[in-house]
Amino acid sequence: MGGIHAESEEGIVMSTYQMVSRHVEAALAEGAGQGIAGDVVARCLLSEAIRIFRLGRSNDDIAAELTAAIDNLDEDAPLSFIRP
Repeated sequence: MGGIHAESEEGIVMSTYQMVSRHVEAALAEGAGQGIAGDVVARCLLSEAIRIFRLGRSNDDIAAELTAAIDNLDEDAPLSFIRP
């Protein structure tokens, strides 16, 4: 993951995944500080991701993206696209 890179405030190049992960961790910490459960924060993040997808993607494309994520929830199973 994270083939796209972004320049950080410190001038260090980081992957897009690392950049987003840092913000997610900050959102979780802020939510916890306010007594908001992590799964509630995650639901809000998912809603925001879908909102962003809708800016330039069709509903079918978004559904395919979410289905692919669902199909790969089990980390111990082979990725769905390489299953026989």
